[in-house]
Amino acid sequence: MSLTDIVIPQPGDPRGGELTGVLGVPDGPGPFVPLVVVHEVFGIDEAMRDHLERLTRLGYLVLMPNLFSRGGARRCLVATFRALRSGTGAAFDDIEAARQHLLARDDGKEHVGVIGFCMGGGFALLLAGQGGYGAASINYGMLPADLDATLDGACPVVGTFGGRDRTLPGAAEKLEAALVARGIEHDVVEYPEAGHAFLNAHPAGSTLTRVMMKPMMGAGHRPVEAEDAWQRIDGFLRRTLV
Repeated sequence: MSLTDIVIPQPGDPRGGELTGVLGVPDGPGPFVPLVVVHEVFGIDEAMRDHLERLTRLGYLVLMPNLFSRGGARRCLVATFRALRSGTGAAFDDIEAARQHLLARDDGKEHVGVIGFCMGGGFALLLAGQGGYGAASINYGMLPADLDATLDGACPVVGTFGGRDRTLPGAAEKLEAALVARGIEHDVVEYPEAGHAFLNAHPAGSTLTRVMMKPMMGAGHRPVEAEDAWQRIDGFLRRTLV
């Protein structure tokens, strides 16, 4: 397998500059199941590359667009969260460019999935109902204000949350109820002893940021819960995308 930093084509994009990303290609001839992977608020760091490596080793063709390509996290963060709240904007254009790039390759299968973490989980949930994806994996992502409208016509959803994450109280229960009401195939689990970002085997953000956010988020790697979650996610994506 290989992870490669690439430039993702965006023909006709008026913003200028380059959209970069990280592409993961499994060993073997393919075709592989393609996944767009949406990063956390801290960008493409060691924790995100670790997730990309895991997914690639599992046999997925993955591409994580850098939503902070044009100016870095500090400059782009406000606009990115504005897009997350509104459901439209440049971040969605960048994610769509990544999806199109995967579809244009000759080593990918027809149906693309999307998986996101933290901020990226929020994007993955919104994208589940916008068409173009065969399945969505939401990992401790924020729920939109109008969850019902978001999930109308949504693709299958696998959701993973931590019970000690006080920033997302009741999120798993609310998501589960909305998916059940619409008859959407799903697998939603809240791990009681886990917090936010418990899938991350590597620390994300600065030490100060982690210390400040710990009381609210209960963040920290939970190896046992993380392994169970990854098995669920992999099994769900294989079942719904292949």
